[in-house]
Amino acid sequence: MRDNYCVIMGGGIGSRFWPFSRESYPKQFLDFFGTGRSLLQMTFDRFAKIIPIENIYIVTNERYASLVKEQLPELSEKQILLEPARRNTAPCIAYAAYHIKACNPNANIVVAPSDHLILKEEQFLQDIQRGLDFVKDNDALVTLGIKPSRPETGYGYIQSSDVMLGDFTKVKTFTEKPNLELAKVFMDSGEFFWNSGLFVWNVNTILKALSQYLPDISLRFDLGKDKFNTAEEREFITEHFPYCQNISIDYGIMEKADNVYMLCVDFGWADLGTWGSLFDLAPKDEHNNALLKSEALLYESSGNVISLEDTKRLAVIQGLHDCIVAESGNVLLICKKEDEQRIKQFVADAQIKYGKEYN
Repeated sequence: MRDNYCVIMGGGIGSRFWPFSRESYPKQFLDFFGTGRSLLQMTFDRFAKIIPIENIYIVTNERYASLVKEQLPELSEKQILLEPARRNTAPCIAYAAYHIKACNPNANIVVAPSDHLILKEEQFLQDIQRGLDFVKDNDALVTLGIKPSRPETGYGYIQSSDVMLGDFTKVKTFTEKPNLELAKVFMDSGEFFWNSGLFVWNVNTILKALSQYLPDISLRFDLGKDKFNTAEEREFITEHFPYCQNISIDYGIMEKADNVYMLCVDFGWADLGTWGSLFDLAPKDEHNNALLKSEALLYESSGNVISLEDTKRLAVIQGLHDCIVAESGNVLLICKKEDEQRIKQFVADAQIKYGKEYN
């Protein structure tokens, strides 16, 4: 157990959850469900059941250092790895891998986003443990694939092959978010699984893959190999990290490597990436409206998701269908659920026209 580590990626802005998720206070720090715990805290709580707390790391943007410390006081400063710039998941994972290698050259690592919802936690923890046990003995990059329950266009897909290594299936291809027609074909085939964004590997396996497929990043970190887990690490990262290639781990390594295996899982997974995903999970009234910790009177309205930051505020809504109504701070957003991918554009337009206090 002491060789098992967890890396939680918590540096995103979550702009598709605007206006609740802001650059100054992104969605991973928010309590969407009224549980008293943020998405980041819920992720930490989950992994702390099978990973020693001292082996759990948060990688986040340096501007969120105080938020992480406030929400996870159990962690030492060394367990919060701060990125001086946003460079996507590959540099983030490389940073964590080099740091952990300096702490434990035999480490097995699970990498997880900070904004997922897991409904069957016991099954989830069993599957993570299976992954950690597998990578301890196998030179494999493991991804967790979710059996699709609908032809979803908002997720990436993993195609399985017939080659097995124990319970783990060799991956044939990765596919980015498909259109609806292709998503239906994927689902009907039985060969395709949702890409959960959860990864498990041994530290030496991922470092070898970085060297092979992303040498620019690997060579840059190699310059400071002896500085990780020392007082010089922070200075080295501040100087070199911003120059890393901006690339995802999926595109940079997982789509290219020939030792990628998938564990097919079913633990009630949901990626809380959009208002629509939150709507799907929330309880609804008799007209399919979802009220998230909010008070509202609804007339001739259906299929809406309503979220008001001020719990003393009452929304009175008439004749509205299939919309997002979200009010937080200085912004009220009302838009069609089907157009939620445009929210990023709304944020950009608000910044340009009215200033950065609206981002």
